[in-house]
Amino acid sequence: MITRTLIAAACLASAALADPPLTTIQDVLYKADGSRFNGTITVSWTSFEALDSSAIATQSMTVKVVDGNLRVQLVPTTSSTPPVYYTVRYNSDGRIQFEETWSVPSSAQALRVRDVRAPSPGNAGAETGGGGTGGTGGGPVQESDVVGLIADLGARPLKGPGYAAGRVVLVNALGALESVSGSATDCVRVDGSSGPCGMEAPSFVDADAPAGIVDGANTTFTLSAAPEPAASLAVYRNGILQKSGLDYSASGRTIQFAAAAAPQPGDTLLAAYRLGPAAEGGVPQMYSGPQVLCSGTGAATNGAEFASLGTCSIAAGMLAAGDRVEIRFDLEHQGTASGFTFEARWGATTILQRDAAAADALVAGRAEATVLASGAQLSHQSWGSVLAFGAGVGNAGDAYVDGVTIDFRGKLAQAGDVLALKGFTAVRLR
Repeated sequence: MITRTLIAAACLASAALADPPLTTIQDVLYKADGSRFNGTITVSWTSFEALDSSAIATQSMTVKVVDGNLRVQLVPTTSSTPPVYYTVRYNSDGRIQFEETWSVPSSAQALRVRDVRAPSPGNAGAETGGGGTGGTGGGPVQESDVVGLIADLGARPLKGPGYAAGRVVLVNALGALESVSGSATDCVRVDGSSGPCGMEAPSFVDADAPAGIVDGANTTFTLSAAPEPAASLAVYRNGILQKSGLDYSASGRTIQFAAAAAPQPGDTLLAAYRLGPAAEGGVPQMYSGPQVLCSGTGAATNGAEFASLGTCSIAAGMLAAGDRVEIRFDLEHQGTASGFTFEARWGATTILQRDAAAADALVAGRAEATVLASGAQLSHQSWGSVLAFGAGVGNAGDAYVDGVTIDFRGKLAQAGDVLALKGFTAVRLR
């Protein structure tokens, strides 16, 4: 009786330890040129439970393929728990040739590769090439199944109702992303609002001649407008910058010269300053840091025809309405046999042109261009060793959107002497 019991227990144990059912995959593999594939295939998988409840551990196996003949036996996966896939890597000539995914059904008959080949499930194992595809099947993954995904998505900025592609993005009061509205040429402020670039910037007044009698006794003169800010006012007497608080004081539109600095008969007074922004309630802006657009030394000429002694090319998009460009240049005349003529041009417009005598060894010129919505307003001053101080104003209609060139030119009354541009500078104030 005891013997029969032991035999029955052994049979049950043997049944419990029986191998899981296998499906045979058998085929002949070829290369694209018609020759037979030779190499190995590596089959890898992750843990799963077979249909008969056998526990299949994560592992891989390598199978030789000789003269194209492939034969391998695998546990079916279409009915496994969970459904998984085999990753199959084909190796030949010492490197991986390609990779594919198999889904193996239960079958008593041998199957061909085409019968088990399946689309990649796109899980992490397949993408990283880890120890097998071993995913949870090809079904969709719910957001709630991914640990921390919903919290991470909630922490990211969301699209607001005003979101649109191809625009600058701002963060609204609720923390959502919206697009800034406005024209393509507008500027965007820190608070996300937009408007024409520079619309808050004050405008310029250049070469303003203060009203008042220049007789050596009168010390009170009136400007055309009140400078805003007051510190932007610059007063020139015969081209020499006057010092505020020493030579004069200013209040609103009124300039009050000190008695010792009272303008004398024949003196020329000019003033330059900024006006407050046109927008009501706007904040006046002080001069920003200047930007040197170009500077350098120039060439020389000994001819009697106009020649370019130096140019400053301002690139397209560099200037905008409200900018001011200050231009300075210095000329040297070598020789005493001939007088000379010099000029400065803003694009095709002549800013200034003056004739100097043979005794003028040195000449200096100053000019300013106030950039308008269209064109520019020009002012200039020049003087020399014997050349009297001269000043004037004008307008230029040259379009500056595509760039503009400042050209310094000169010629001699007769050949022989030398006229040289010793240096020039163009500075933009914005």
